[in-house]
Amino acid sequence: STRAAVRRPRAACGAAAGGVGGASAGARDGTGPWNTPPLALDDGLYAYLLKHTRESEVLRALREETSALRGSQMQVAPEQGALLALMVELVDARRVIEIGTYTGYSSIAMASAMREGGVLYACDKNEESFAVARRYWAKAGVSDRVVEKNGDAKVSVVELLEEHGENSFDVGFIDADKRAYREYYEALLKLVRPGGLIIIDNVLWYGKVADETLEDKQTLAIREFNAFVASDERVSYGMVPIGDGLSMCRKR
Repeated sequence: STRAAVRRPRAACGAAAGGVGGASAGARDGTGPWNTPPLALDDGLYAYLLKHTRESEVLRALREETSALRGSQMQVAPEQGALLALMVELVDARRVIEIGTYTGYSSIAMASAMREGGVLYACDKNEESFAVARRYWAKAGVSDRVVEKNGDAKVSVVELLEEHGENSFDVGFIDADKRAYREYYEALLKLVRPGGLIIIDNVLWYGKVADETLEDKQTLAIREFNAFVASDERVSYGMVPIGDGLSMCRKR
């Protein structure tokens, strides 16, 4: 999920980031030179991005309705939904698991990209948000591709492992309790096939992960998870600053 109203400030191009040939902030932080300075994604540029993001009328309507609900920041951003759909299409996913469904934006994006006969297992424990998701699954014409797993996602994953076995899913998406990310990740490494994808949301956590003065449990958990996955040789890995940050893992 992401917080649409919050856009993390990034270093401006040119002199603010060290300029061409200059000593960049990256060098000071031990990350090496930032030859391509990070982009400042202000409101105008983000609006441009949204105008050039493919979003169905159903997804736009869901985004509008969700904006009035408590916890609306938990919804994935449109550009994240578009990327998730592309990833599902690229691996020709037939079986997908989503841990954290909320009102259904990401599940609709992914299920819509699946071929007929594909199945997405939507894991969540909030009946109120599931009720919204059901309406929009129907509007999007993907109800027949979505299987609800209403309850503790940790239990749901175990049930799916027992039902389908290891290496039986093509894509797993994690967007739930941040303190349980490592547990969900390990479970999906069993469930997802070699060559399949595990995608994790909120890995930049509104910028909190980079603020060393913050030590709340969720921020610490995400920091520890990010450090672990970055060195996990069981997957090919990349982190991208889309929405609130996505980590993309391909199981080796």
